[in-house]
Amino acid sequence: MDGRPVGIFDSGMGGVSLLRDALKVLPNENYIYYGDNLNAPYGDRSEDEILELTSNAADFLVEHGVKALVLACNTATSAAINILREKLDVPVISVEPAIKPACEKQGNGKVFMLATDATTKLSRYRNLLSRMPDPSRVINVGISGIVSRVERGELGIHAYDDIFDKYLSSYHGETADAVVLGCTHYIFIRDAVKAYFKKTMRGECAVYDGNRATARQLWRVLERENLLNHAGEGRADFFTSGDTAALRPIFDMLLDTPIADEPAANSKNCKKSEYALSKRETEPN
Repeated sequence: MDGRPVGIFDSGMGGVSLLRDALKVLPNENYIYYGDNLNAPYGDRSEDEILELTSNAADFLVEHGVKALVLACNTATSAAINILREKLDVPVISVEPAIKPACEKQGNGKVFMLATDATTKLSRYRNLLSRMPDPSRVINVGISGIVSRVERGELGIHAYDDIFDKYLSSYHGETADAVVLGCTHYIFIRDAVKAYFKKTMRGECAVYDGNRATARQLWRVLERENLLNHAGEGRADFFTSGDTAALRPIFDMLLDTPIADEPAANSKNCKKSEYALSKRETEPN
């Protein structure tokens, strides 16, 4: 039994959506969540900037004694996963866009991949896309503006229609077999995405994300490395490079948000979160 925490990192609050799934799959584990809110969003930054910021965050979590690291940011994964796996002595697990299951869905319509602009352009994602049976079926849509609203806790079902109109109006009337949420922030607005696509497009508009697959992969890695914690109730400690006092309530609210397609009563296994007491404690060196 290994009671050391699992580190979960995101450029901001998007990774809290993955933390919710991890708490369901591995409720005995302890977690340290680190959001680089001061530098969010990563999606508008260069690859070199993303790599440097992600490396700094990884160092911060390793210094806090994590036994494994989860990159809960598609953009950070695309820019840094290979380097971090070479550099770190702990297992590194990464979220990936759920392109494969979406492309396996039968139909004659399109698969819409919604992500940050950086994710859709970085080579790791482009290589993943090239391995799909019909890459031309996928419409990649790099979107700006969603992350900052989620960071403010805005989750209304019509709160993003203006952004969707800006980036998706040229596709109105298309047949959408599937929609991939290629950013962990977007998972919090799954209902808004589904409603918009159903209103403006044809087809099933089935929505996919990579969180649950990532949580299951975390379980497999911890089991393989004999790192599982089999006893107790897990807790989640929250750290940020931003303003802890302002962001702590948003973290708590997002952690309480029900996971899609599951009863609200089962949305959270961690009943209480522990937080850093001062900003100094939350900033990486």
